[in-house]
Amino acid sequence: MAKQIAAFYDVDGTLVKTNLVHCYAFYARNLPRLSDRLFKGAQLLASLPFYLAADVYSRRTFNELFYQNYEGIGRDRLELLAEDLFRKVLKPNIYVKALDVIRGNRALGFKPILVSGNLDFIVAPLARHLEIDEVHASRMGFRDGFATGRLEGPPLAGPAKAAFIRRYAEAHDIDLDNSLAYADDASDVPMLSVVGKPNAVNPDLGLRRIAASHHWPILSFD
Repeated sequence: MAKQIAAFYDVDGTLVKTNLVHCYAFYARNLPRLSDRLFKGAQLLASLPFYLAADVYSRRTFNELFYQNYEGIGRDRLELLAEDLFRKVLKPNIYVKALDVIRGNRALGFKPILVSGNLDFIVAPLARHLEIDEVHASRMGFRDGFATGRLEGPPLAGPAKAAFIRRYAEAHDIDLDNSLAYADDASDVPMLSVVGKPNAVNPDLGLRRIAASHHWPILSFD
């Protein structure tokens, strides 16, 4: 029996224009108490240069530091607002061309799989909208119903995405040499390198250079 082929999609910057900061900012604006909204918003603005530097150093480091902002927010509120976040933030920012690519690849027999460093409860409504059942994202830790600000396991970022895809392919008999991957950032080069058909989508300068040197397709979804 022939192995299955898959299409692995990064989310932020690849399928949607938004990123982790937009998602957290939505939660910060919708905290129950005005004092918490003001504090969280001011804290985020003041920390942006620090997070930018962390992202340049390591996407994994950035994710682990950034998710500390969620500490103390109730699990029920995070999950309840996830649908509003999708409707107001993510859905209006889905790339139309991304939808076309997903549909086209599905018609060709590629199993669609989302692999995101964003949080699972944020990505879940998007996956349902895209009719994608396989969703693998970072998971926030909770204690007594409140976010700890620490992830359960490493974030799905950088080499961790590539490692996950290899494990997934082995467990589900996926032919990686004939599978697709789509991502937008230089930190996703390991993810793109693990498949036989990588695609750089809306690439940053680093990924654009690498894609050009390896003759990978460069796509614009904007």
